Amino acid sequence: MEIGIVGKPNVGKSTFFSAVTLVKAEIASYPFTTIEPNRGVAYVRAKCPHPYFNVECNPKNAKCVKGTRYVPVEAIDVAGLVPDAHKGKGLGNKFLDDLRQASALIHIVDASGGTDIEGNPCSIGSHDPVEDVRFLEKEITFWMKNILAKGWEKLARQAGSEKTKIEAILADRLTGLGITEHEIKLAMHNSKLSENFKEWSEEDLFNLTNSIREISKPIIIAANKCDIASKENIEKLKKLDCIVIPASAESELALRKAAKAGLIDYNPGSDDFKIIEKEKLNEKQIHGLEFIREKIKEFGS
Repeated sequence: MEIGIVGKPNVGKSTFFSAVTLVKAEIASYPFTTIEPNRGVAYVRAKCPHPYFNVECNPKNAKCVKGTRYVPVEAIDVAGLVPDAHKGKGLGNKFLDDLRQASALIHIVDASGGTDIEGNPCSIGSHDPVEDVRFLEKEITFWMKNILAKGWEKLARQAGSEKTKIEAILADRLTGLGITEHEIKLAMHNSKLSENFKEWSEEDLFNLTNSIREISKPIIIAANKCDIASKENIEKLKKLDCIVIPASAESELALRKAAKAGLIDYNPGSDDFKIIEKEKLNEKQIHGLEFIREKIKEFGS
């Protein structure tokens, strides 16, 4: 499985990628730091099944820590997306093409509202992060719609002359995105379209494509920079019709690095950590770790 890490520029995508994979990615506070996609392996926590089967745990492709299995998934960090990317703005279609085989997306959102719609720094709280969620969904839908709509009249004639189901023809068009005929059939059902596809309007095609996107490439929102975001922004994001998880990529990366250095005992995703080499830390570092601990308790992990 491949997970795409997406979002506008300068919201912490590469920091998030480094935190979940410990692969060093170029990190900077300016747009389009990432040009070529970064790839690495992240891990999903799951309860290990060995106690249920009363057998000794002997994982082949994932480590087991105190009854928790860390299941590997491939993560890809791609360049930032800006409004009208489907028209070629910013890095445009390059960004979108990097996501072709992703099974799901993690959208990194600057929950602090400290970057404008194109990823430029602005005063914290001056931008509504909900706008970022909406525009990214729309851009990916437009990108997929453009692939479907190319040569639409020819597709319609093909379906009419060969008596081939339209969902099979559309699936063939979208096969490069890893989208199946079953997913398209389900999207057509959800969109309540006329059975006569020749009657479909531009709006119908957009709504169908949007449903295909929702089914084939589900999105989870990582409300990043939650340590400096207002509670109001976090709550607004949580009211959206999607999974929203408060996150601080910088804090997670700091904990991962401290654990790797043997300074703390911390398992990724846990709700606490233990300082084990306090004498090797200065006062500023200890204060920073305690600040992170407070935020972990506030948001759960």
